[in-house]
Amino acid sequence: MPHRRGTPGFRRITWALFAAGLATFTTLYCVQSLLPALTEQFRISPATSSLAVSLGTAGLAVGIIPLTALSAVWGRTRMMTTSLFLAASLGIAQAFSPGFPVLLALRGAQGLVLAGVVATAMSYLAEEVERGSLGFAMGLYVAGNSIGGMAGRLIGSLVLDVSNWRWALAVVGALALGCAVLYRALILPSAHFRPVPPRLPALAGAVARAVADRGLLRLFCCGLLLMGGFVTVYNYLGFRLLAVPFGLPHAVAGLISVVYLAGSISSALAGRMADVLGRPRMLWATTLVMLAGVVLMLPSNLVSVTVGLVVTTAGFFAAHTTASSWVGARAATLGVQGPALYLCCYYLGSSIGGWLGGLAYGGAGWAGVTGYVGASVLTVLLLALSLRTLLPATSTTTPPSAMRAAGAS
Repeated sequence: MPHRRGTPGFRRITWALFAAGLATFTTLYCVQSLLPALTEQFRISPATSSLAVSLGTAGLAVGIIPLTALSAVWGRTRMMTTSLFLAASLGIAQAFSPGFPVLLALRGAQGLVLAGVVATAMSYLAEEVERGSLGFAMGLYVAGNSIGGMAGRLIGSLVLDVSNWRWALAVVGALALGCAVLYRALILPSAHFRPVPPRLPALAGAVARAVADRGLLRLFCCGLLLMGGFVTVYNYLGFRLLAVPFGLPHAVAGLISVVYLAGSISSALAGRMADVLGRPRMLWATTLVMLAGVVLMLPSNLVSVTVGLVVTTAGFFAAHTTASSWVGARAATLGVQGPALYLCCYYLGSSIGGWLGGLAYGGAGWAGVTGYVGASVLTVLLLALSLRTLLPATSTTTPPSAMRAAGAS
């Protein structure tokens, strides 16, 4: 029987997946707080240093769809175990990088293997957890993701304040290894997993039909642009806070990442409010909140920057939650490969958008970042307004068996 909330098996599964999410996003985003140090060490521009973030998320974006299909053959727990231990090993190896190109190569490889966790975790939960307890289990996994994103930035900046970027990466790598060991000790073997060989024509057809749907295509663009703007803010805010007129120490600048917790709260609220207001209305409203936060961060005032960052973070996570849940519901009705494509676009936004944001910062400072992120979010707002007239999906074009054969999660 599937595991129910309150049972020992349920607790083991949820805490194992919490550890997996923590390890994944701690390693993925820890380098954001290290970008100023990398810029100084290797004498490169902020945009070039941001490739340490972009290559990691690019690897994840590239790996999402193929590893989703592979996990349907190889097994969920085996995929996640291998991914977590490989990612931790690559994280520790990054501390010994002889140069920036080697560091980038290791970051790209790490992102690729981490796709094995992102592509598999929710499928495992859906298979092994009783439906009435699934929402709580998913919530704990997402909490691990968001706390991991915050912890990576915070740990990196705290270690950097007393040592250097190499030690920061080593500490994060050791933490990821500990999380991998904890995950392996707690996770229960799949009881309801049935291996299904992936059929590439079915997978390609499901992807093609998803892209052909105008509603899903607009939602994919929303995810790409939202994430591109959000990562840009966190990539280059450290440069701003370390420079005049703020002149904050690394540790203090890193502490501002605690506002990342606002995203956990807003995600939960957005899910509930969408049930009342509807996703079309929630998407443009939450995007407007993010745009307001970006504007609030423009003045060179620490209070305004902090409040603006809280508003930006809350708005982003609420908008992302709304868009991704909309993709999931519409894709399920149409019988297409939607969620994996959304995640692919989402992380491509982090890779490409974050790097382009560095060019804006290098050219015009924080005013350039404000203009660049503001334009991205404004485009999402226009897309969200256009989605208000989107007709509901009413037909299923691919039977469930074909989707499972394609490796859909």
